[in-house]
Amino acid sequence: METLRRIGALGYGAACYAIFFATFLYLIAFLANAPFIPKSIDSGAAGAFGIAFALDVSVLVLFGLQHSVMARPGFKRWLTRTVPGSLERSTYVLASSAVLILMFLVWQPLPQVVFGFESAGARSAMIGLNLLGYGIVLYSTFLIDHFDLFGLRQVFLRAMGKSYTEKRFATPTLYRMIRHPLYVGWIVAFWAMPTFTVGHLLFAAVMTGYILFAIPLEERDLSAQLGKPYDEWRARTPAFVPRIGRGRAPSPKVAGEA
Repeated sequence: METLRRIGALGYGAACYAIFFATFLYLIAFLANAPFIPKSIDSGAAGAFGIAFALDVSVLVLFGLQHSVMARPGFKRWLTRTVPGSLERSTYVLASSAVLILMFLVWQPLPQVVFGFESAGARSAMIGLNLLGYGIVLYSTFLIDHFDLFGLRQVFLRAMGKSYTEKRFATPTLYRMIRHPLYVGWIVAFWAMPTFTVGHLLFAAVMTGYILFAIPLEERDLSAQLGKPYDEWRARTPAFVPRIGRGRAPSPKVAGEA
């Protein structure tokens, strides 16, 4: 029976990861108005502006609430009363993907153009910067252990009959320079657009606002978890923009940004 539970947990974790990765790729295409997906951020018939604006803001706020509430230690303790600890992270990943999928389904287009680059060179530069942002996001997840962040390490260790241990302190490359490279990658990806419609601008503004709101909560939790070494690193390492020509403090392996 225990073997079946381990296999089931591994399958659940793998399925949650697969759903996440498909959702992540769809998000890139959604924001880029890719022609090969059924619905993008500006596709479809535009309805009443006020209703569309309110609905889009609501689903973005829902994403922020889900992301932040489920990332808090108190919620994790509550969740693991009914869900095995090895599945807590996978469940978080699944819930985040579900809210994004809901956003794709209910999003109302606001296609009015606010600003756009006209030259081919500028548009290409924005597209390149946009892809760089997504690259920074993925690279940052591997620096803090991609498979632990998305729940695969936990279910794999359970399948092998091994106990899960928290990641130790480390000094991964980008985290020596700034505290939140993953968030920097998201912000770059959201704002490096060749054309900004009202919908794009709304998405970028609300998601950036959520990031700035979530960072103090995350840093508070990490301070409580990691203690003095984390506090010293946080005090000496800038949040977003690296200091030029100054020594950098060693950084801990951050346990997962949310």
